[in-house]
Amino acid sequence: MNFSNKQVLRTFSSPHTKNAWANIATVGWKKIGQLSTDGVTNMFIMLNAAKANNKTVSGTIDAAGKISILYL
Repeated sequence: MNFSNKQVLRTFSSPHTKNAWANIATVGWKKIGQLSTDGVTNMFIMLNAAKANNKTVSGTIDAAGKISILYL
C-alpha cells in the first residue's frame, strides 16, 4: 500500500531494538520495518523531523503492515 503527503500525527519508540512506530494520518499506527537498526533509526528521525516541522511524508507499507519506504 502506498501513501502520499500524509501528516505524521505521533511517534513512539522504546528502548528495545528496532521498536519504532508512527501514527500517520488516515494510515494509522504502523511499525517501521526492521531490516536494519540504522534503517529504523533513520526512518524514525525522518518521521520526527516531519512532525516537528509540520511536513508531510509519503511511502510504502509492506505486506506485513510495516513502513518499508519513506520519503520526506
